[in-house]
Amino acid sequence: MGQSAPSSTETDWVSRFADEVIAEAERRAPGKTIVVASGLSPSGPIHLGNLREVMTPHLVADEIRRRGHEVRHLISWDDYDRYRKVPKGIPGVTEESHAQHIGRPLTAVPAPAGSSYPNWSEHFKAAMVEALAELGVEYDPISQTEQYTAGTYREQVLFAMKHRGDIDAILDQYRTKQKPGGKKPQQKQVDEAELEAAEGSGAAAEDDGSAEGTEYFPYKPYCGECGKDFTKVTSYDDETTELTYVCTEDEFTETVKLSEFNRGKLVWKVDWPMRWAYEGVIFEPSGVDHSSPGSSFQVGGQIVGIFGGEQPIGPMYAFVGISGMAKMSSSKGGVPTPADALKIMEPQLLRWLYARRKPNQSFKIAFDQEIQRLYDEWDKLEAKVADGSVLPADAAAHARAVRVASHELPRTPRALPYRTLASVADITGGHDEQTLRILTDLDPTQPLTSLDEVRPRLDRAENWITTQVPADQRTLVREEADVELLSSLDDEGRESLRLLVDGLDSHWSLDGLTTLVYGVPKVMAGLEPDAKPTPELKIAQRTFFALLYRLLVTRETGPRLPTLLLAVGAERVRKLLAV
Repeated sequence: MGQSAPSSTETDWVSRFADEVIAEAERRAPGKTIVVASGLSPSGPIHLGNLREVMTPHLVADEIRRRGHEVRHLISWDDYDRYRKVPKGIPGVTEESHAQHIGRPLTAVPAPAGSSYPNWSEHFKAAMVEALAELGVEYDPISQTEQYTAGTYREQVLFAMKHRGDIDAILDQYRTKQKPGGKKPQQKQVDEAELEAAEGSGAAAEDDGSAEGTEYFPYKPYCGECGKDFTKVTSYDDETTELTYVCTEDEFTETVKLSEFNRGKLVWKVDWPMRWAYEGVIFEPSGVDHSSPGSSFQVGGQIVGIFGGEQPIGPMYAFVGISGMAKMSSSKGGVPTPADALKIMEPQLLRWLYARRKPNQSFKIAFDQEIQRLYDEWDKLEAKVADGSVLPADAAAHARAVRVASHELPRTPRALPYRTLASVADITGGHDEQTLRILTDLDPTQPLTSLDEVRPRLDRAENWITTQVPADQRTLVREEADVELLSSLDDEGRESLRLLVDGLDSHWSLDGLTTLVYGVPKVMAGLEPDAKPTPELKIAQRTFFALLYRLLVTRETGPRLPTLLLAVGAERVRKLLAV
């Protein structure tokens, strides 16, 4: 089901930014390819907060592309950044194995033990690259290791060193000054979760290269002896480009010609604006960690002018939270990655979560029961799109979720409710033959012929059940009837079970069983099966449902009863409810 491109008159945030970017590109460089950018640091698992760094410009670039403009989305892999610390909770990584590499470029740090990748950076890039492909994100990757070691930025580096005084003067306006009495100004408290979100972004270090009481140099070499950046430039000659540095780690000193030397990089607060100018970036968002007073985005806005460029336009994007996480060991501190999310939800749903909220609005991605409600909301939106009753902004978010300018994302041919698929997967333990039987019984008028019709949504629901639902919340159907409970029932309880069992065959579909389980308490109250519920009737229904759950799955709650009955099968239901 293809969707037309959202028109620029629609009121979603993506269209408004696309309008601004196109106008700005015409002002700056008419007729040239429009450049938008993201930056990711593969310093550890790249999580769902960092994905906003990519999805915001991706959605804007895709809208610009739909309108027929040439656009490039650059993703800079900040893999020449220093390895700052050993993250916790990563298999194959310990302080003993990796602390010795702190200060080296990420591409010079060994991958976690057992990895098939050549270094730390490639190991953590791989999962993100795969996730971006699944999400339909088209981009041009740039390795900063390759750029710096190939001498691509040589002119920019020499220019920055020549103009180090101008750069230092700008940076000095924002450096924290000591107040009289020796107390530093109080810093704004940053939410711990937002600090966690900063991991994996290019400005993790916020370094400006300054050192107390010495001449300022915006360039940091990696040591020729130990390969680390515990280096200090001691002298530089603008004419000859001779640079001398000393390494505080091993006291190694070296004099090199910067016009020929490629083993180092500009400090972050100079590196980022240099790249804006070099690439001609028109649009790039920044996270909360980059956008506070004196941070790299604000300071970069002034430094970029030294390089003859302009600061990109772009919003500050807010934090992305997580609801629930039963057992996640793949990510530092339990913060999940896009790859983790794509194991339990289809790409369309994940794209929609980023497309429907403005960048400055925070939102949560559900790994708990909330994912079922999110899927219900998504399916209702799909139905509204199909019947034409959808609101324009919702239609735009939907269109951005299901397709990119060049193609529609693959989708589940028959999108059965996620909560139903999860319940069936829970009960069957992923047994294909049993799953097919149950799903075929959901609607006998449109029987399922193959599980391929409900994939990949079925696989996502199965993964959610097996990885996110704790064992004590899983559904375990009784093997034998609870004779003690059955024998303790009064006449009314026995009669309600008999009515249910007698109606199974004539109501054997999802809709039919829904009518039956809600109808039994009505009949017991002397009402018609289709009578409207009263408060008293609702209490009777809840009591009846709790009894059925106890007799079928030992607990007083579980999957929706109609789905549970279908899954257990009529014969076994009769055996467990026989009075």
